[in-house]
Formats: sequence, structure tokens, C-alpha cells
Amino acid sequence: MSLKKRGKTWHCHFVVNGQRFRQSLETTDWREAQAKEKELIAAASEGKLHQTSATLTRQPFGLAADDYVTARKLELAPASQAKEKQLLVQLRAYFKQEPLKAITAKRIIEYRAWRAEQKVGPATLNAELGILRRILKRAKLWSRVADDIRPLKEPSTIGRALTEDDKQRLLKTAVMRPEWETAFLAAILCLNTTTRGCELKGLQWSDVDLFERTVTVRKSKTAAGVRAIPLTDVACSALARLRTRAESFGRVDPAHYVFAAYGTRMTFNDTKIVGSKMVAFNPTKHVNSWRSAWRTLTNKAALPGFRFHDLRHCAITSLAQSGASDSTIMAIAGHVSRRMLERYSHVRMEAKRKAVESLSEGTGLVGYDTNRDTKTSDIVTKPM
Repeated sequence: MSLKKRGKTWHCHFVVNGQRFRQSLETTDWREAQAKEKELIAAASEGKLHQTSATLTRQPFGLAADDYVTARKLELAPASQAKEKQLLVQLRAYFKQEPLKAITAKRIIEYRAWRAEQKVGPATLNAELGILRRILKRAKLWSRVADDIRPLKEPSTIGRALTEDDKQRLLKTAVMRPEWETAFLAAILCLNTTTRGCELKGLQWSDVDLFERTVTVRKSKTAAGVRAIPLTDVACSALARLRTRAESFGRVDPAHYVFAAYGTRMTFNDTKIVGSKMVAFNPTKHVNSWRSAWRTLTNKAALPGFRFHDLRHCAITSLAQSGASDSTIMAIAGHVSRRMLERYSHVRMEAKRKAVESLSEGTGLVGYDTNRDTKTSDIVTKPM
């Protein structure tokens, strides 16, 4: 809490239960201002003090964004909170301390054009404007611009599935450098279990049963993501390799993470990396990201722009091609959107079509049809 003097009048600024209050105390006396501030804090604590829409409209964007983040803490998971904070970065940079009531449809369109010049895709732009919309709604200001701001059309793609040749080239490239080992093992597990990157990072050794050959996903982006998945021989080998790596740093506890956090010490020859050694291994925390390694790896494999999440799409596509039902796919992969299920149904139909077409091979005999089987000229009528 704080008291600030504007001109000759004292103003207060304090936060109660995640809600920020700023208002004039209508006094020039410092002691009286202190007493009034305490009364306001007590009233806010009892739920008797509320911000008016007029007060919110005068808020600088930066302050309104802070209030928004605070209010969302109880509504969102930590990962979602981090994502929203990231989406606010460019909004803060553009609108700075501009009052909310000054953010018109023209200003929003200008912001969208500014971000488009930075080669930002429509999905990211829609996500950023979604946060801006929620902030303006809190101040009852969104209705002024709603008719002029429409979401951008996003690409209809749901992911990119690799051909078998591309997949083998990716995996062969991944074993070329030791600094790609984590990304390589994560890719193997994703391709063999359909797990998401966030699900792999959350895996602990208590979730892995190499004797029963199962892995249990306990932390996922949705409730439907919690599931038990059978392990293939390849997946078991990848997990055994991760286990051996962990044991080389000491005892492995059930609560330790499969993809544990670590640091890497590189050996260079001029600017070229000639060696890599894993150091600062911390199994009580999961690895933060393998994004940089993945980007370098996919570029080297001539697959620029191929996302790690696309591996999950590859795995589910393989399941669909095998003839697995929707219910089986969902039991293995967890939540799958209706649009994706329709895509996989199409994949299954194509696989069936190719199988059926193979039946016609070797049956192209002359006269193998019924076009003339019922001609009237061929019908013989017996005399009565």
C-alpha cells in the first residue's frame, strides 16, 4: 500500500485479495489521509469497497494487465499462467501506460498490423487479442469495439505427419550429436506412446513400470489425458537408457523425474562443438525445454519448422492406419479433438481403400462383369 500526493491532494494505492484499488482521499492533510486509507483497506477486506467501471477505464494498460494476471491466478494452472504472461509481453510493449478508454478499434487494428509485420501467425495474434478482450471486458469497454474486431482465420492444419523416410532420417540425424540425446529419447517415446512434450516432462520414475511394460501419465493438459499406456520394445529401450543415465549420477528415487534437469558443458574447436558432457544433474526438477536442440536437429535433418508436437500426430496417424478404432486411439492418446478424429477416420478409410484395391490385382479377366448377363436376347422361353 502507498500514499501519493498529486498536486495538493493525497491519493492511495493498495491491493486486497488480488484486487487493486487506486483513488483520491480528498484531503490535503497527511494524517487524515493515513486514517482514510486504513478505513478503505478495512472496507475492501470486508468486501464493502468495489472498483467502478469508470475507475477501471482510467487504468493504464500496464496496471490493468497486472490486475488481470493477479485475478487469473486462481483460475489457471501454472503453465497456463506462464503462457498468458508471455502473450502479454508484446501488448505491454505496444500499449505501455495508455489508459484503457483510449484503446479504440483503430488502435487494436494498428497493433495487429504491427505484429503482422513481425511475421506473427494468426493463431498467436488471436491469442494475444483474446487477452486484450478479457482485460477490456473487465472495464466494460469491449462492446465499443467488438463489431469492428473479428478473429483472424487460422490455418486448418492439425499437424504434420512424416513419411517413413522422413521419420528415419530425423531419428538417424538425432543420434549424431550427444547434445541431442534428450530430444532424441523424447522423440522415441512420443512416437511410441503418443505422449505430449508436457506429459513427458512431468513423468516420474514412479510412473514407469518396465516389468509390466506400462507408463502412466498422471499430469496432462486435460483430465482425459490421465491414462496408462502399454510400452513397446523401443519405448522400453529408451526408458532403460534414461534410467542408466540417471543412475550414473547417483541413486534414483520414485519421485525423481525421468527427464531430469541438467546443465551441459561443451568442448569447442574454434566455434565448432566437438564434445558435450552432462553436468549439474538435478532429478528433483524436470528439464525445462529441449526446444533449441529440437530446432537445430530438425534443420539438420532437412525438416525445418517440424514441431515436436507433430510427432504425436505422426503416432496417432500410425494408430489410425493400423485400423484402431476411435475409442482405442483415445484410450492411448487421451483427449483427441473431434476435428482430429475426423482426420484420422479419413486416414483409416484411405488405408482400407488401398487394402481393398489390392483384391482386384490379378482379377482383370476378360468378361469379368455383369453388364450383359440379363440381355433379353439371351433369355430362352420354353414352349408351353
